Amino acid sequence: MVVTIKVTGGERGGWAVLRVSGELDLVTSPVLRQRVHDEVAEGRHSLVLDLSEVHFCDSSGVGVLIASRRLIRSCQGRLRLILPARGAVDDSHVNRVLGALGVRRLFDVYGDVAEAVVEGAEPLSA
Repeated sequence: MVVTIKVTGGERGGWAVLRVSGELDLVTSPVLRQRVHDEVAEGRHSLVLDLSEVHFCDSSGVGVLIASRRLIRSCQGRLRLILPARGAVDDSHVNRVLGALGVRRLFDVYGDVAEAVVEGAEPLSA
């Protein structure tokens, strides 16, 4: 079995949006880490990570999310997560992992990209 991740980028409403699909683990997490670093290096400090198509996330993936948050905050930027678009937030594997590790509260989570890019939009509760 080949473990894969796909990260595609775009922009919406002044926000850089990275759509992530596949598995976020020890093998694939460096791909996302590099893409986040590239976005920041290009001056984009408002970032949405759409994780609605991530069906597996281990501690390495969580580490990348926490490191991304730290990097964005060091630039006085904003990071928002999408968990997931297809159902209740509680159904998301990533959301369950973040909750189990006690780090879910660190992130502003939205149901979809349209909500996340609205200024003043309230995140979903942890």
